[in-house]
Amino acid sequence: MPQTKISVRTKGQGLYEFTAQAATFVRENHTEEGLLTVFVRHTSCSILIQENADPDVRHDLAAFFRRLVPPSDDPSMRWITHTMEGPDDMPAHIKAALNQVSIGIPVTDGRLVLGTWQGLYLFEHRDRPHEREIVLHLGP
Repeated sequence: MPQTKISVRTKGQGLYEFTAQAATFVRENHTEEGLLTVFVRHTSCSILIQENADPDVRHDLAAFFRRLVPPSDDPSMRWITHTMEGPDDMPAHIKAALNQVSIGIPVTDGRLVLGTWQGLYLFEHRDRPHEREIVLHLGP
């Protein structure tokens, strides 16, 4: 069964679309029907299917999660003990735990079965730039 790894470079917190790379992988492997499994190999980012038409959606989602889980130097987060890697690290792990690190997308007629406005995103939860590795796996 076909499998590959792709890299997504981030510039800090936010959503980074990789729908085109996933669609190319499916197309190049001539899979008519099956399931694309997407898995991110990190503990401080996650994977989402989200609207890809209006950038305000991505902005609002990122803002919501920043409000939901502020940095560990925020007074409301004094209970956090894991702070060695900076004030964004433990909150990033919490955000990743609230989201998904793996997702399955059906493939029909050689295409991802995504809705009209749906796209695949890496959701970066750290402040610093990172290069994130995503595994794409096609199965029956």
